[in-house]
Amino acid sequence: MRIGKFGKENNLSIDTIRHYMDLGLIVPEKKGGQYEFDENCQKDLELILEFKGMGFSLNEIKTIFHYKSFGNLTDYETELYYQSLFLNKVEKVEQEIKDQQNISQKLKGKIDQLAAKSLRERDSTGIDLSVLNLLCCHKCHEPLTLLDGTISRNQIMDGKLSCECGEVYLIESGILIVGNPVRPESESALANSVHEYIQETDTTFLENLNISLHVSKRKLHQIDLHKKVLLELGTGVGFFLRNILQELPEDCLYIAVDHNLERHQFLKSLLERSDFKRKILFICADFLEIPIPNQTVDILIDSSGTSNYSFKHEAFLLREVDHLIKREGYLLGSYLTFKNFSPKSKIASEYRDHFMVNKIRKKIAELGYETLDERLSEPIDRGGRFEDFFVQGEEIYSYLFFGKRWG
Repeated sequence: MRIGKFGKENNLSIDTIRHYMDLGLIVPEKKGGQYEFDENCQKDLELILEFKGMGFSLNEIKTIFHYKSFGNLTDYETELYYQSLFLNKVEKVEQEIKDQQNISQKLKGKIDQLAAKSLRERDSTGIDLSVLNLLCCHKCHEPLTLLDGTISRNQIMDGKLSCECGEVYLIESGILIVGNPVRPESESALANSVHEYIQETDTTFLENLNISLHVSKRKLHQIDLHKKVLLELGTGVGFFLRNILQELPEDCLYIAVDHNLERHQFLKSLLERSDFKRKILFICADFLEIPIPNQTVDILIDSSGTSNYSFKHEAFLLREVDHLIKREGYLLGSYLTFKNFSPKSKIASEYRDHFMVNKIRKKIAELGYETLDERLSEPIDRGGRFEDFFVQGEEIYSYLFFGKRWG
């Protein structure tokens, strides 16, 4: 019979039968341009299915068929061969079962650990009382006074900070709020943000981002962070902070600034569930309204803040916040740079200087930073749903800068 009928009668696809033929397990007679499957083919197929049902792989079955074809076994030899074959297979299967049972127990143990951790009471964090002397009014730069504060374990959970000029700052669930926060998302949407980001972003873009995170971590390790103040512009859902949290010393202060309150609440809840307790100050504010005194920050983390800010502003963000950085401060930044701009580019012409690597280098140098290291990624020409600034014909690089100024 022809291959179509042979497959239909045995409930197998033509591709499966051809695969068995390619392995030499079924050898039909070829007449003209067609294969003819006879009774021998049927017997071989039944043996294949029988052995597969006992857990043998196709390569193992191929070896068995070779013995059958070349060994010219007598009935006695056949019985001994198959008895040995099946005994070996039983031992192998039983060992695999033990291995799978061990894996199952380990998985169940991890599930139990995670379940216990999720049930564990979350250790809510607020604004450490020791941080109050680092805060000031963003308008008049005078100290702030705590009013109506709820304090737990030396941390301010809720309350108000007031200035003599009349400015009032809210503290809500341990987050300092300046002005009117942005609330575009819900926490339930943010809970799946990393998964969605990975699924809907181009692989090359993610690889560049991952490399940038690893390089940035290594650069940060070169600095003595003890008793230092770090400021991150545009913390978002915390890609950078989550990666370095464990390495931060307990006596340093990390100031996370973002204008989106929900993102701060989401990130804060994640950090509270972690085993690493660090001094983090969450400030929900516009970048130009950060309420800390001039020359407070030792290390500025600019992993996405300036690039995101530059989509809608002519001012170069690093220059706008430079008064907050110490004269001998460090800068660790990552910037989107364009090799070329399409006539249909989504970057308005008045903002393009902020996306050109030579212009960025010049602006950073004007702020007094000397280059300790810099890297330019491989070019990419697409991003994903969350990187909607890509236009066909444009190539984009990630520019990593690590530098210091000496006062």
